This record gives sequence, structure tokens and C-alpha cells, in this order.
Amino acid sequence: MFVLNNFIIATARVIEIILTVYMWIIIARALISWVNPDPYNKIVIFLYRVTEPVLRPIRKIIPRHSLPIDFAPLIVLLIIFFLQSFLVKTMIQVATGF
Repeated sequence: MFVLNNFIIATARVIEIILTVYMWIIIARALISWVNPDPYNKIVIFLYRVTEPVLRPIRKIIPRHSLPIDFAPLIVLLIIFFLQSFLVKTMIQVATGF
């Protein structure tokens, strides 16, 4: 049984690391949008390709209309914080037996 518990804890930790890395990628994307980045820069292309599949559906739900601020990265960050606080901690608590 301890093998399954350790597997769940390890999976929770990996999910937490992936969410943290993606959070920083979203932050980098938001920061780079404040300047006029070169659209042919490999880092800019990478940031757009990695973040756009997650940001696009949120932008469809929350239209910008005439708002000068894009709230989609903020919403994604809130979702990431929720997943880290709820999903990861729940997995660890289930594995350790509360």
C-alpha cells in the first residue's frame, strides 16, 4: 500500500511543478505583451504557442470589447492557484491518510 501512497504523492508533486512552470510561462507572456515584441523571435513564438491554447477559450468566454486589459492570464493564474491549493493538496492528503 505504501507504494501506491508514494506514487500518488510523487504524481501530486510533478503536477505541482508543471503548474508552477506554466504559471511562470503565463506571467512571461503577460509581461512580454506590454512591449512590442518581435513576432519572429523564437522565445515569443514559444510563449504564444504554449499559452494561446489555454488563453483563447477564456477570451471567448470573457470578451474584451473596449477593455484595454486582457484578463485571461489573470483568470488562468487563478485557476492554477486553485489547482495547486485543491488538487495537489487533496492528492497528498489522500495518500498520507489525512
